[in-house]
Amino acid sequence: MLKKKKKENSETPENTVEMANESANTDKQELNPQPEAAENTPSAEDKLKEEVQQANDKYLRLYAEFDNFRRRTIKEREEARKTEGKDVIVALLPVLDDFERALRATEKATEVASVRDGVILIQNKLKNILGQKGLKEMQSIGTEFNADLHEAITSIPAPTDDLKGKVVDEMEKGYELNERVVRFAKVIVGA
Repeated sequence: MLKKKKKENSETPENTVEMANESANTDKQELNPQPEAAENTPSAEDKLKEEVQQANDKYLRLYAEFDNFRRRTIKEREEARKTEGKDVIVALLPVLDDFERALRATEKATEVASVRDGVILIQNKLKNILGQKGLKEMQSIGTEFNADLHEAITSIPAPTDDLKGKVVDEMEKGYELNERVVRFAKVIVGA
């Protein structure tokens, strides 16, 4: 019996109106969110400000990274410049030792021919080391005068007609390092 009374009470018109009002309020809440929920969602302006701040942060980090890269590169170049000739100098140290030995030998030497032979050996050793590093002598005598390779000191009357405009004599040899002129040959040109 108690169950029947409860069922009857729940179906009374008063209860039905209350239930309808509650469901209508629930529908309104779903359609119109509370103002508190609207305050928690960021506005479009706040989103844009945040995006701009993130973009500025990325820019500053990238700029700092590039600046560090630039500084590191400059430092590495300076270090490389300080030691770039190291391999050539190390290769020439034995030649320097040979010259010191030759000077000591000349103090006791009585024969000039043996000293000359020793100096020639040292010269050949030096030429071989520099040749391995890419240095080549330019052959100038008898070639056509070329201002890109030669520096004319003077001109003299050509001993023969075929030497006119050509290099007659060489005062200082010219050198190329890896196909580039590092010292121009100082020459005398036939006129």
